[in-house]
Amino acid sequence: MLEVLQSSPIETHLVISRGARRTIALEAPSWTVAGVRALADNTHDAEDLAAPISSGSFQTVGMVVIPCSMNALAQIANSIGGDLLSRAADVTLKEARTLVLVPRESPLHLGHLRNLTRAAELGARIVPPVLGAYYFPTSIEDVVDHIV
Repeated sequence: MLEVLQSSPIETHLVISRGARRTIALEAPSWTVAGVRALADNTHDAEDLAAPISSGSFQTVGMVVIPCSMNALAQIANSIGGDLLSRAADVTLKEARTLVLVPRESPLHLGHLRNLTRAAELGARIVPPVLGAYYFPTSIEDVVDHIV
């Protein structure tokens, strides 16, 4: 998503959670945290609750949590705001701005489904990364591009 947005006029603000940093290292060997940060216009520490994006007075067109872990989903769905990611998502919902969540887990148990429902009831848009055959993907990049 950050690669796509680089060629747009949209200013991006990135928060990489502790879990995401670990996931990048384990699941995306061709990426580094520094490389992902370099794709964003602005980066914020996940523990910095004073970052500009934690305030409703900071104007945005919305927020995307991609991928969205079940931990982040639970915090967002229950308005916990314990770190910058969940606080910024809470502010996005409070200000009635678009919040898109792209959950990364499968299969989902009832608690996950209830949190997805709760997030949707709060106004979030849920966009699971569903694989489709109708666009005839030939690579993982095709699948990622379709989801983005």
